[in-house]
Amino acid sequence: MARAPKKPEIPTAHDDVVRSLAQLLDETGLTEIEVERGGLRVRVARSNASSAMSYGQPMLSEPLRSSPVPANIVDPAKHPGVVTSPMVGTAYRASEPGGKAFVEIGSSVKTGATLLIIEAMKTMNQIPAPRSGTVTQILFEDGQPVEFGEPLIIIE
Repeated sequence: MARAPKKPEIPTAHDDVVRSLAQLLDETGLTEIEVERGGLRVRVARSNASSAMSYGQPMLSEPLRSSPVPANIVDPAKHPGVVTSPMVGTAYRASEPGGKAFVEIGSSVKTGATLLIIEAMKTMNQIPAPRSGTVTQILFEDGQPVEFGEPLIIIE
């Protein structure tokens, strides 16, 4: 008995949600977003190696922004004084646009002092210094999207 050809699928409202979230990832530079509305939970994620949605459908793979690191510079992520991002969001150096930055290169900081703010899901999260010392490097630009675990500041 011959099988009937498979009918093309008609896009549903769920497909529109996934497409909208994928477009939001492209616009913001984020690699993952999860939304829950009316009992529907959708997670869309992208990584360097491959891209996938929680539905298992492939997305267009785009490399994340990256800056080449000269061979003579040590990887900041391996520095003993690195402060990494505890979340995905947008990093800001000041409490308001045009405001005074929390820290500059050469600033002395004490444990618990605010180094920067990361906005995640419309919430401003103050990121405290995990140790006292001097800020020797600031590894992000104001308003830059950051990933979980991304090196942000070096304190020596």
